[in-house]
Amino acid sequence: MKKADTLTGKITSRVEKSQSVKNVKGDPVSSNAGSSTNNSSNNEHDHIDAINQVFAELELAYHNQYHKAYGDEGSIRLAKKYWLECLANFSPQLILQATRTVVTSQQYLPSVATIVQACEESMSQYGLPTIHDAYVEACCADHPKAEQDWSHAAVYLAGKATGWFELTNKIEAKIYPLFETNYRRYCQQVIRGEELVIDKQEALPEQVSRKLSQEENKSRMEELRKGLNK
Repeated sequence: MKKADTLTGKITSRVEKSQSVKNVKGDPVSSNAGSSTNNSSNNEHDHIDAINQVFAELELAYHNQYHKAYGDEGSIRLAKKYWLECLANFSPQLILQATRTVVTSQQYLPSVATIVQACEESMSQYGLPTIHDAYVEACCADHPKAEQDWSHAAVYLAGKATGWFELTNKIEAKIYPLFETNYRRYCQQVIRGEELVIDKQEALPEQVSRKLSQEENKSRMEELRKGLNK
């Protein structure tokens, strides 16, 4: 265990140094990113940073295997773009966590399929569905929303933050990026150990009672007397 912790510490230190050097030189993936400031673009930039860190960590952990698999900058650029597409459904934090788990337990350079599987196992450990599965669940949920049997509170809270009307009436291409941003935020809270709770409102009674004023009581008594005298 101490050996693994020491290896993890060394890798982390070297990855940070490697990343700072690569950022100065310009990275093949990040240099092609757009400058849009919408939610989808922000998520994309976060994922690009995560993929760059993943590859830096793989290079340090599997040096000879890495350079044999990715012999030139063109191969690395294509591989990063492919991994970015394959891992788009997972949060950057989860990707890095899964990569660290694989690196500290596997002797050979992992494939993207190995990292995808590690991400899925990590999410399932927290009871979290994938982003698209969560999106479909939120779109298809019946009313009242808070009373439904949600797979995880993060799905309900992400749907509520996105807007139930918008999820129902807007096309996926328009509303999915916003849901994705909200869901990732709640997933990261879960991974950090925070507990998410669905606040269920009590059903309103069919008749709402209130205390009558003195004048209303007097008037009610007069009506009752008149009824008895008939």
